[in-house]
Amino acid sequence: MSVTSPLLSQFKSLTISTPFLHGSSSLSRLSTPSSSITSQKPSPPAFVPPIRAMRSMQGRVVCSTNDKTVSVEVTRLAPHPKYKRRVRKKKKYQAHDPLNQFQVGDYVQLEKSRPISKTKTFVAVPVPPRNQPKVKEEENQELGLPLESLQTS
Repeated sequence: MSVTSPLLSQFKSLTISTPFLHGSSSLSRLSTPSSSITSQKPSPPAFVPPIRAMRSMQGRVVCSTNDKTVSVEVTRLAPHPKYKRRVRKKKKYQAHDPLNQFQVGDYVQLEKSRPISKTKTFVAVPVPPRNQPKVKEEENQELGLPLESLQTS
């Protein structure tokens, strides 16, 4: 018995140190993984460009009765969810018109700006008309010579 008593005394002096003993666990040690791959935090990119979506749109003025405000209808083509054909989608935006220069039917370009009111975040800018007939210059003025058909002899 004398041989076993020193061994028993050694085992009794050992203490078990586990975080799961009697329901006491250290959550801080459990939440952090110990993998070498995840221990390195990815460095953020040096320069992140700002997202500049929908900075400008073109549309037709449909209402200009309010002071310094025009209502512009923007038409875009989008695929139909079921039939995949392109259909026209229309949406109306309120735009700032500081000089009250636009009338109903004018085509304007909407430029994104800071919020001017609850619904106005665009400024209306004039757009030159698309299908204007080109002014024909007479060829005799360009050359500096009169045409034979115009000469009187």
